[in-house]
Amino acid sequence: MAATSTKAPDPMDIALGAAVRIRRRTIGISQEALAEQCGVSFQQIQKYENGANRISFSRLVQIARALKCRVVDLMDVLDGPDRETTGDLDVLTRMRTPGAVELLTAFERMTPEARSSLVGLLRAITPAGAHTPTKTRQAA
Repeated sequence: MAATSTKAPDPMDIALGAAVRIRRRTIGISQEALAEQCGVSFQQIQKYENGANRISFSRLVQIARALKCRVVDLMDVLDGPDRETTGDLDVLTRMRTPGAVELLTAFERMTPEARSSLVGLLRAITPAGAHTPTKTRQAA
């Protein structure tokens, strides 16, 4: 009898799914439309984009064609020196946060002055030490 796996998605699967989501949203195609072009359900596209299901190579080729890009364009983040890849994976993982893509899109449209003001505001309202390990915060 096979055991059910509760293993978390692999960071590479998450990054590839995030790259698919970013490309899909950039060209303005819905999950439903992408699913239809690939012959799968939109729920399957959601699972790919979340990294919950791995994308087979043949499916990746279908997705790339539907998104009007090359397979390597979607996989580019996975192919680099370890230090660079780790940073790219982190960014793509953060892009899964609800509203992140919309926020970035709006941020890109802002003037440099408005961007600077917004970043200052966010720093001011973010709790101090929010990204600091617990031990460090307690010692401070």
